[in-house]
Amino acid sequence: MPFLDRLQRWADGRPDGTAVVVAGQRLSWEELRDTAAGLLPGSPAVTVLAEGNSLHFAAAFVAAVAGERQCAVLDPTWPQHLQDGIRDRIRETVPGAQAAASDRSNTSELADGRPDTPFLIGLTSGTTSVPKAFSRSRRSWQLSFDASVEFFGLATEDRTLAPGPLAASLNLYALAECLYAGSEFHTLDRFDVGDAHAAVSHDGITRLVLVPTMLRILSERGLSGGVDASGIRSIICAGSKLDARTLEAARRWAPNATIFEYYGASELSFVSGTGLRPGQPPDQRGTGIGKPFPGVEIRILDDGGVQLPDGTDGNICVRSGMVSDGYLWGDDGQALQSFDGWHTVGDQGYLDGGTLHMLGRRSDMIITAGTNVYPHEVELALASVPGVAAAVAAGPTDDLRGQKVVAGVVPSHGGITATQLKAGIEDVLARNKRPLEYFALSELPLTDRGKLSRDLMLDWITRNDPRIRRLG
Repeated sequence: MPFLDRLQRWADGRPDGTAVVVAGQRLSWEELRDTAAGLLPGSPAVTVLAEGNSLHFAAAFVAAVAGERQCAVLDPTWPQHLQDGIRDRIRETVPGAQAAASDRSNTSELADGRPDTPFLIGLTSGTTSVPKAFSRSRRSWQLSFDASVEFFGLATEDRTLAPGPLAASLNLYALAECLYAGSEFHTLDRFDVGDAHAAVSHDGITRLVLVPTMLRILSERGLSGGVDASGIRSIICAGSKLDARTLEAARRWAPNATIFEYYGASELSFVSGTGLRPGQPPDQRGTGIGKPFPGVEIRILDDGGVQLPDGTDGNICVRSGMVSDGYLWGDDGQALQSFDGWHTVGDQGYLDGGTLHMLGRRSDMIITAGTNVYPHEVELALASVPGVAAAVAAGPTDDLRGQKVVAGVVPSHGGITATQLKAGIEDVLARNKRPLEYFALSELPLTDRGKLSRDLMLDWITRNDPRIRRLG
């Protein structure tokens, strides 16, 4: 089961209790169950769900995984040709995808199918080509729910706000996790700072699930606007490690919250995490991302599958029941690798006393004078310097060193000097990993999809783009 047996329990035991709220509109547990059940007749064996946040989305997702159905959730903002391509791949790849669900066993009721059966077709981020797709079993999500409910301390009395799109795996999981735990789930029809603040102020939100950029803007504007977030007791952040400025703003805005960060991957589920309790000093080493999640084992292996000692960089490999069943299409042999039952998506890191340190993807690594430098660790170090709003590190070619480390920073206010940056990271970053050149950026170098682009910053440097200025 993932969560439908639990949903039946909540609907029977507290039918009028609130289950889901979207942009102020509400479904009780009984209404959610009955609405989803009404969508079952004639529903396909595989549902492709591509729509914005709504109560209908929540009910449709519940119905789409009933019995032994499967569901693929697409970002509705993806180009139509990309969505059509995914639908074609599903028809070609998933057995019985076009069959009516009523032709299969145990599909006429709003109940969970067998634990070993696939129920979710997960998709990597959309690009100009059809993204990779992987399959998840019902058991893998049940184990994930048990682990995350324990780790994050989710209680039935919590009210969770996940203000991002339900098409994103972070928010989709938060919805299903709340249905499993019998806890209220809130979201918005689209992300809006004012609407999110209104939910925090008026809906009794006790828990936030969001990405760092959302947390930063909600915290900073909440502080300046006097939005009371003292009732929030936990913040769950994923996507990238929190920089010092975001963490500081969040702790001031929500002073009673434990701020959780975790490392995971769509194909692996949860791997490791840590919770910073109110008043607890943050880890100054920057790259640490906590201890293994409940039920997860972590090893650092080399490319031959040999275990590496503590403190040595290598492939972050995990063993748990939460790992996906593999790819339906798009597997290039590198995206999800297995070493005798230990799985990795190619992220690099090391273990230190049981704490996992996340360094980044090998493809981003800078090799300078024989030293491996990951931009992520340089960026985290620079983001801890007062006066830095954001940082980007990259490795242009260098005749002497092979590559050299350079960094661009977006000042948080006024100006900043290279001397201040050098002094700020002196005790945080090893000498051979420190940037040799610094630049001031008027904005972050982002792709048209909003992702950080180190190559774009290097292009700005080469072209003397007005958005970048060398710091002396």
